[in-house]
Amino acid sequence: MKKTLLTVTTIAAVALSGCATQSISTFEPFQAKDLNSLIRSGHLQQKKGTFFVINDSSSSTGNTYLGSGFSGQSNPTKLSVEKELLNRMNKTIPNISLSSGLRSFGYGSCLDWGFTKLNQAVQSHSPATFNSSINSLECSSGGTPVASAFTAANDDLASAPGNIGVILFSDGHNYDVSPIPAIETLKATYGNKLCVYTVWVGNEDEKSGQAILEGLTAASGCGFSTTANAIASSSGMANFVTNVFFDHTTPVVPKPNDSDGDGVIDSKDKCPNTPKGAIVDRDGCWAFHGILFDFDKSTIKAEYKNLFDNAILVLKQNPSLTVEIQGHTDSRGSESYNQSLSISRAQAVKQHLVNNGIAPSRLTTKGFGESQPVASNETEAGRAHNRRVVYKRTDM
Repeated sequence: MKKTLLTVTTIAAVALSGCATQSISTFEPFQAKDLNSLIRSGHLQQKKGTFFVINDSSSSTGNTYLGSGFSGQSNPTKLSVEKELLNRMNKTIPNISLSSGLRSFGYGSCLDWGFTKLNQAVQSHSPATFNSSINSLECSSGGTPVASAFTAANDDLASAPGNIGVILFSDGHNYDVSPIPAIETLKATYGNKLCVYTVWVGNEDEKSGQAILEGLTAASGCGFSTTANAIASSSGMANFVTNVFFDHTTPVVPKPNDSDGDGVIDSKDKCPNTPKGAIVDRDGCWAFHGILFDFDKSTIKAEYKNLFDNAILVLKQNPSLTVEIQGHTDSRGSESYNQSLSISRAQAVKQHLVNNGIAPSRLTTKGFGESQPVASNETEAGRAHNRRVVYKRTDM
């Protein structure tokens, strides 16, 4: 009786497990695309705190994969392709704070005689540790109890930080029980923080499996489905990792500081603390410039009325504001003559302001002659810019 029972049990185990198919232990060379610069520049913003892989290690993944993207292997099995993809994903994930875990499903010795196996509990992600977990997927065997893996994931993810990406690698072939109820339970537990992503590792004659995986993603309400072919290349895997882990963003470029709000940034502003509303020149100075004064003249020309109107308005709106009116000349003529001419220009501007209601006590004058050019005196345009009057606050 005992002998008969043992025989029946052994036959049942063999039927469930099938013959175990070994997978690769070394990976093809792969040059991962560097995503770190896009994170530093602000073009990518992390949206996942945890990823959890559910890997199909059932007997059907021991069959040969007939797709492209894995030329370094001769007749690779689907399990070997899954491991290659996991390795490439691991290499492509940039340097971010992340947690990861890995669970497989099938049956037999490959899964310690269980329907599902926790290959790596959720923990702080380390490329080296996760690589060891990938290599723990040593073989494939048994049926396809994918629902068991999703059910177990409900507890696996209990301590998972942040938003969660559950990533299923599978051929979608011969599922014994639909995992949709288990996915719905996951969603009930984790809500919108959990999304399911699926990667179809199947052949053309198994297209129905691809449709099944697409249905699993739809059941989660977020995530997406893709294929092994689509993510095998460096660019394809970079797109996959980007879309799972990140949002595309437009980086905010900080505006240069303009402390006095005069429209000229601080690094180029030669006249800080300009009163609000004052019209300034290219150097950020509250000034009359250009050809305001003709050569050897201190006469104020009528065409600059708007500049004087602005100065009068600013002074009247700020009754405590006092200014020094600074006159300048170009370099033609003697230094002593230009010094006198610059004073005359400053005094002419002061008198105009006084004539328009500004108290003389708020205005002082100073001449600088030709000593402080702001443009080249070798050209007429430069000399015209140097024939100017500038206001400098004295109340600060």
